[in-house]
Amino acid sequence: MITTPDNLPPEEIERRSFAIIRKELGKLTFPPDMLPVVTRVIHTTADFDYAHTLAFSDNAVAHGLAVLGEGRAIVTDTQMAAAGINKKACSHIGCSVYCLIADPGVAEAAKHGNCTRSRAAVDAAAERWPDGVYAVGNAPTALIRICELVDAGTLRPGLVVGAPVGFVNVVESKELLLAAGVPHIVARGRKGGSTVAAAIINALLYMIARPA
Repeated sequence: MITTPDNLPPEEIERRSFAIIRKELGKLTFPPDMLPVVTRVIHTTADFDYAHTLAFSDNAVAHGLAVLGEGRAIVTDTQMAAAGINKKACSHIGCSVYCLIADPGVAEAAKHGNCTRSRAAVDAAAERWPDGVYAVGNAPTALIRICELVDAGTLRPGLVVGAPVGFVNVVESKELLLAAGVPHIVARGRKGGSTVAAAIINALLYMIARPA
């Protein structure tokens, strides 16, 4: 039975939702800087598995906050992830969001290179924003390419969010990132998605500046 008014403002719905999440997390505890990321992902997905599967490199949140605060570019592998990142929060701190998957040059490079557009988009982004924040929510080929470029020394991301979803090379790509030696936040296992990648970035943005 619905007992609350149906005209609650969005901010009150969000406040109540996060209160429910914190209650249902029970005795699970997280470092203070990680908790906003974990709860934001659960809020987005209604999936408490993320309380156990989100993996953070040492000082990942601190690295993310620092580089976003510098106005580093945010690069996503899908338009959906890019659309889900809060642009008002970005404008408050002077960073922009980019997705090159639909770029004509990327499509041409993928055709000539006989590779996925996701992989070609990473190559193009690495040339423009070698120190950016990379958020992958769909394509394991994008995450694998990020790891290859990191290993080659041509990409030095301030943070990589690894949250592709699916079955083929998804788990393997995330394990590569976990061993890549760069600041990362990873949704281990098969679960993830563009909404998860965007939620992680938003959690960090809101820790810096939450627009009214």
